[in-house]
Amino acid sequence: MREQSQFRRFWSALTRKKQNEDDGSESQLARVLTLLDLTGLGVGSTLGLGVYVLAGSVAREQAGPAVVVSFLVAAIASAIAALCYAEFAARVPKAGSAYVYSYVSIGEFTAFTIGWNLILEYVIGTSSVARGMSGYIDSLVDNKISNAMRDAMPIDVDFLSDYPDFFSFVVILILAGLLAYGVKESTLMNNIFTGVNLIVIGVVLVAGGINCDPDNWTIDPKDIPAGYNGGAGGFAPFGFAGIMAGAAKCFYGFVGFDCIATTGEEAKNPERNIPLAIVISLIIIFLAYFGISTVLTMALPYYLQDPEAPFPHLFESIEWYAIKWIVSIGAIFALCTSLLGAMFPLPRVLYAMSSDGIIYKKLQTVHPKTQTPVLATMLSGLLAAIMAMLFNLQQLIDMMSIGTLLAYTIVAVSVLVLRYQTEELLGSSEFSVTVPEVLRQLINRDRHQAPTKLSSAVVKFSVCIFAVFVCGVCGILVPAEDYINTDYPGVIAGLAILVALLVLLFVIIAVQPTDSIKLTFKVPLVPLLPLISVFFNLYLMFQLDSGTWIRFSVWIAIGYFIYFTYGIRHSIEGERLLTKDELAAASKANGIDNTGYDGASDATERKLSAKLQPAPTYAIANESM
Repeated sequence: MREQSQFRRFWSALTRKKQNEDDGSESQLARVLTLLDLTGLGVGSTLGLGVYVLAGSVAREQAGPAVVVSFLVAAIASAIAALCYAEFAARVPKAGSAYVYSYVSIGEFTAFTIGWNLILEYVIGTSSVARGMSGYIDSLVDNKISNAMRDAMPIDVDFLSDYPDFFSFVVILILAGLLAYGVKESTLMNNIFTGVNLIVIGVVLVAGGINCDPDNWTIDPKDIPAGYNGGAGGFAPFGFAGIMAGAAKCFYGFVGFDCIATTGEEAKNPERNIPLAIVISLIIIFLAYFGISTVLTMALPYYLQDPEAPFPHLFESIEWYAIKWIVSIGAIFALCTSLLGAMFPLPRVLYAMSSDGIIYKKLQTVHPKTQTPVLATMLSGLLAAIMAMLFNLQQLIDMMSIGTLLAYTIVAVSVLVLRYQTEELLGSSEFSVTVPEVLRQLINRDRHQAPTKLSSAVVKFSVCIFAVFVCGVCGILVPAEDYINTDYPGVIAGLAILVALLVLLFVIIAVQPTDSIKLTFKVPLVPLLPLISVFFNLYLMFQLDSGTWIRFSVWIAIGYFIYFTYGIRHSIEGERLLTKDELAAASKANGIDNTGYDGASDATERKLSAKLQPAPTYAIANESM
């Protein structure tokens, strides 16, 4: 019994929810964002480093000319994930991030996992943009900087870069210092550099298109020079596996569009405009990537691409040196604003998590003069600078992809869980049922009834089993070419069984009753789309190499160490629940048959409630972000 009680308290701590004191019913934000505004927001937040690096990198190392298909797969996965994100945001309209959404609706441990992954996303986003900018500057001086560093300070470690990139290190520290001092992100400058971004893309499309040769999509393997990894030649030289491995990398190019989903309180007609803006912005972004990929791989064979700075390399190869300089300088300016945009949200996430007590509360300290969390900003900047210095660009892109894919998987699962339970069931936990009741619920015939504890539990259990089976399917599909070559029939049989079980779980979930709550946006075709999102995201995660999984596991392990040694005991929400219990005990001690706060003396209530005073706010930037 004692062990059960301890486990119950531990589980209660992991699933405790943040109080949502603002239900969004009386929004003070004007609904001014039109469909055009939302689409521009999505495109401007997404088109960044990916345009200047991904197409050349994935074409050379993973997919060849089929990189265009990789971008299409990544775009579809991103669109479904964004729809799930939009419903998640609609449930807590004023929250502003997946971290707060999950804390209010799912629980503390899930929120910490998402928040920790958001930190990784912003840290890696900053590091990768700095590294990409360094690569473009290096290309302007014929790679003399990188060659000199390789000779002077080589790093002979498999999971690190070839050399320390001190330029990226210094740039990020300077940026962190500016943000800590209180420099605000300028909407005007963002708009100007977004325009520069689009101009550079246009120049590449026109100048590269003039030099396109369709024969570069049908290269015979005999024509590939010795010393180059050209695979089997043709349009998809590395096969289906290469296309999907490329899609996992290309997912990096679509990170950022989800900011559209956080505008539910400011968007006009959000039920129509938010999903439409997500789809339109992703189409525009995909067409940009499609055009860039087509021009790069047609103008220059895929095996000759430069994975670090493909644009300058392309125009140097065709001896268009003036265009090379125009494109490179434009890219550097565009990457400058991407660098600020990547690091800007990072102190906000750290501040929110430290204010909730689940990471070190010292990080919420706000400097009285600059009104910014100086310690959080500088520490996060130092972490991003170290990672930019020690890891190469491809390693950083893979780490960002895996962290974001995991966060989107959790969001999709959360949408399913919340759709199949009512608000009244959020705080309930224990109940008892019989086996016949469970069996009847599995084949539920009345979808119009309200969700119950049993139906909600069936969905949660089914979703967990679905995710496990998807991992099994991915474990078979990812190395499928090896199995096919050995003609191993057991693999096909195992795959067929797992797929049948996935279909069965889908049917079980689909027949359960859903919540009828009115939201500004709901994902259509539930549970199909969220389950497809889970499958897509996990499958793309399995495409990433073992080194990425190891680095990501270390990051997650560090986060969970902080949570279980500090956060679970210092959580503000935990203190609130503890205070509630103490006040209830005080009521009982005073002889009042009441579980509320009435029995506690004013002095006791003031003392016990002192811990719950809200943390001071700070103004780190333009609130239009």
